[in-house]
Amino acid sequence: MRWAAIVGGAIGVSVVGALILVLLAPIPVVPPPTSPDDPAVPTWAEPGPLPVGAADPGAGIQTRVDAVWAEQAAAATGIPVRALVAYAGAAIDKAAQMPECGLSWTTLAGVGMIESHHGTYGGSALDAGGTARPGIFGIALDGVTTANVPDSDDGEIDGDPDADRAVGPMQLIPQTWRNWHIDAGADGVEDPQNIDDAALAAANYLCRSASGMDTEAGWRAGISAYNSSDTYLSNVAAAADSYNRAVEVL
Repeated sequence: MRWAAIVGGAIGVSVVGALILVLLAPIPVVPPPTSPDDPAVPTWAEPGPLPVGAADPGAGIQTRVDAVWAEQAAAATGIPVRALVAYAGAAIDKAAQMPECGLSWTTLAGVGMIESHHGTYGGSALDAGGTARPGIFGIALDGVTTANVPDSDDGEIDGDPDADRAVGPMQLIPQTWRNWHIDAGADGVEDPQNIDDAALAAANYLCRSASGMDTEAGWRAGISAYNSSDTYLSNVAAAADSYNRAVEVL
């Protein structure tokens, strides 16, 4: 793994196999980790309460979640409801398609929090269709203060014809998006800036990187495949754990 911090901001690049993610602002949910070795910091996030499925779901993952439960969970966690239904819908999809994965929606929410504050980083917001507007783009991976990731898309996805940049709520670079692209929202468009598409792409990656994410060993293996930094793992664990506690009474 290579890690590069930018002076004046908590921005870095992690290179893990074929997956490269840019951390725009890794600010954890309280309680904030002080170090990965702090005994108060969770070493993993146990599975959260299962989301309540919709009685009559549509084609998109966002329609698979009961609307009343989603509103209650959003109020309890502070996660925008449009992001929450994407995380929960992606987890419902994986539970049906790959039950051995054991991926919890709160773990996906923890990743989304650390990567882009649920699509709200830098003044962006998710529109009704779940797309970040304005789009969320990481810094240029030009090798100056980051890993060197030459342009692979002529700027078509990331807007940069010179170097690749991570894009969207789950911060996927163009090369990664090509591997995991999907129209999870069933709107006829595959878009890494869309929280439905990005969340299910991330879930697919996690579930193909590790099984048994409902165990400590499996969870740590999956998140480490997404980003191998110990601090990143601790931050995602703290965020997911806080969401678990917030919704356990629903």
